[in-house]
Amino acid sequence: MPVARRHVLAALLTVLTAGTTGVLAVASGQQTSAEAAGEKTPATVGPVSTTAGTVVQIVAHPDDDLFFMNPDLSRSLMAGSRLTTAYLTSGESDGRNEARGASAKDPAQPADRTHYAEARQNGIRAAYAQMATGDRTSAWRRTVIPTAGGGYAELDVLIAKPEVNLVFLQLREARSPSGDNPESLHGLWDGRISRLGAQLTAGTPVKKQFTYTKDQLTAAIAGILERYKPTTIRMQDPTPGRYEDTGKYTDHQDHMYGARFVQAATARYALVGDRPRFSVQNYLGYHNGTLPHALDPQTAEAKIGYLKTYAWLDHSDYCGSPSGCGDRKVAGSPTGRNWAQSLRYARADGTSWLAEGMDGRLWAFAALDGRMAVWERERDRWTGPALLPGTGIDPGASTARFPDGRLAVLATRTVLGDRPQDYRREVVYAVQSAPGGPFGAWQSLGTPEREDEHSTSAISGPSAAVDQDGRLTVYVRDARRTLRARVQEPSGAFTDWQRLGGWDLQSDPVTAVDAAGRRHVYVTNTRSVLAWIQPSPGAPVQGPFPTHLPATTVPLSAARDGAGVRLWFRRPDSGVVRSALVTAGRGSGKPSVSRVSEAGGRAGYGAVSVAGRLVAGRADTGTVSTATLGGPPAWTQSRMLYAGAPAAILDPAGVTTTAVLGLDAELHVTTTPPTGTTHPTWHLAVPRLP
Repeated sequence: MPVARRHVLAALLTVLTAGTTGVLAVASGQQTSAEAAGEKTPATVGPVSTTAGTVVQIVAHPDDDLFFMNPDLSRSLMAGSRLTTAYLTSGESDGRNEARGASAKDPAQPADRTHYAEARQNGIRAAYAQMATGDRTSAWRRTVIPTAGGGYAELDVLIAKPEVNLVFLQLREARSPSGDNPESLHGLWDGRISRLGAQLTAGTPVKKQFTYTKDQLTAAIAGILERYKPTTIRMQDPTPGRYEDTGKYTDHQDHMYGARFVQAATARYALVGDRPRFSVQNYLGYHNGTLPHALDPQTAEAKIGYLKTYAWLDHSDYCGSPSGCGDRKVAGSPTGRNWAQSLRYARADGTSWLAEGMDGRLWAFAALDGRMAVWERERDRWTGPALLPGTGIDPGASTARFPDGRLAVLATRTVLGDRPQDYRREVVYAVQSAPGGPFGAWQSLGTPEREDEHSTSAISGPSAAVDQDGRLTVYVRDARRTLRARVQEPSGAFTDWQRLGGWDLQSDPVTAVDAAGRRHVYVTNTRSVLAWIQPSPGAPVQGPFPTHLPATTVPLSAARDGAGVRLWFRRPDSGVVRSALVTAGRGSGKPSVSRVSEAGGRAGYGAVSVAGRLVAGRADTGTVSTATLGGPPAWTQSRMLYAGAPAAILDPAGVTTTAVLGLDAELHVTTTPPTGTTHPTWHLAVPRLP
C-alpha cells in the first residue's frame, strides 16, 4: 500500500474510532459548519449518528470470519464496537498443520487434530488482536463457560479491549467440504445422528467432553445470543445452492448447516423478552471465488495481511504454544481460492426498501427480530418501527406502489419446520389496506424450487412491479440462476412461476419503469448484465437481452432517467461507482446502452443508492458515505457503520432523503436540499426514549 494511502486510511480510521469535534469533524464530513459552530438541530431530528450497537458473529470454523466477513469485521473492531465471534466447530480437518501443497505423508507433520485445532485458535486470536490493537501478541484471558445446551465453551477476552470476545464451542467438523460424513453439523441437522461430539483443542481450558443433540446445540447458540444481546447478528449463508454441473454445494457444508442452526437459534432468541431489537446479515462464502473481485487492491491487501497473521506466515515462535501460532494450511494461499479479494452479502443488498406513499409520506422497511419492521415519515416526523405480524422474515425488503398509492412490501421467509425436509424459503408480500393505511397479512407466493434438498432453497430476494391495472408481477432468481416470475391475473390469482430464462444470474433482480411506461428488469451475471424489457406498456417482457456492459461486483441499482433507465454498479477490483443509461427500442424492447461513465465515490463495496444528485454507499472504511454527481470523486465519509444497503428517495421539491439501518438496529436518515450539501449529517430517524 502506498505510504500516502496508508496515512489517509489511518486518519479516517482514527476519526471513526475516537470521534471528532470542530474543524476535523467538518473536514471529514461528520459535521456541517453550522453544527461545529454550535447551532442546534430541529427538535424533531434525533441525535447525530455514530457507530453504535453490539455485534455477534457466528461462523462454522476459525478463519470463516477473516475470509468472508472482513473488512466488515476489522472496521467494527477499529470503531470500538462491542463484538463477539462464536465458532461452532474446532476446524480440526485432517490434523496436519502444513501449508497447502506440502506432503501429507511428511513424517515431520504427524496428524494431530487437537494440536492443529489449537493452532487455528492461536492464529485467530493473533489476527483479532492485530485488528483491534495493532499488536498480534496482545494477551487474552481464556476461561470456561457453561452453555445453555448443557455443554461447555471456551471464552477468550482480549485484555486490552475486553469488549472483544471469542467463543469456541469446539464441536467436531465435517472434515470435508461436501463429503458424506454423518458425524457433522449436516448429519445432526438432518437427524442422521442423534448427537454430535466435541473436538477439544490441545490447550483449551475446557476439559470435560460433551455432546449436543440438535435441540441442545440450538439452545447453546441461542444462549450465546442471550448472553451478549446483539443488535446485529452476522452469519453465513444457509442456502448457498449447488453447482449446475456437479450438483455439489457452492459452499462448505459446515458453513451452510451451521448457518441453519444459527437461524433456528435466532428464532428462539427472538422470543426472549428483555433484549434489544436485532438485524441479521448473511455473508456469501466459497461462491465469492467464482465472481469478480469486490474489493479495491488496498482494502484487499489489508484483509490479506490479517489472513497472513492467522496463517503464521513468518513461522516465528511468538505465541509460545507447542501446537504452533497459526494455520499453516492457509499459509500456502492466504487469499484462499480467490475469496480474500471480496466481501458480499447473501441477503439485504437491495436499495428499494424506502418508498414514497401518498401526500409525501415515506415508508421504510427492514427485517428486525425475524419480522418486518415499518417506519413512517409524515410531515417530516418519523415514527416506528412497528413490527408486522409473522415470523421467519429473511434480511432484506423491496417495495412496489399501486396506482391508487397503496404500497406492497416483499421479502422471503424461511420456514424451519419440525422435520429437516420441512425447511424451505418462500416469497411473501403484504399490501396496505388503503393508501397510508395498515398492512394486511403476509401472502405467500411459494417458491419456484421443487424441494430444499434439490436446490437448498437458493432463491434471491424478490423484486416487483405493478401495471396500470394494479396487478403485481414478482421476479426472483431461482436456484438454477435463471429468472422466474409470477404474474397476477385480473381475478387476483397468480400464474405459476414462469420461466424467463437467462444464465449464470447472480444478483437480485431490479425493476424500473421508463418514461414511456415500459417495464425494465435487470440482473447481473458473472460477466455482464442481462435485460428483460416490455416492448410496450402492458406487454410481456421480452428477453433476456445482452447489454454488453462490463462485469460488475454483483449488486445493481436501477432508476428512471429521462427516456430510459439508468443502472448503477461498481467496477471490480476497484469499487468505483459506475453507471450506464439503457433505452428501449421501439416495438422490440431491445436495449440501447450508453457508454459507461464513472460517478463520484472511489473504492468501497456493496450496493449504492442514487436519488437526485446524491450517491450513497460504503466507502472503503465501511462507513455510510455520500458523493455528489458532477462533484468531487471522493466519498464524503461519516462515522457510522451499517447493515445491508442504503436507500434514497427524491421528492417533488427536489429534496433527497437517504436512509440506512445502523448496527444498532435503528433507522438513520439524512436529508439533502435541492442545492445539495457538502457534508450531509446522519441522524436517528426516531430519537431514543430517555
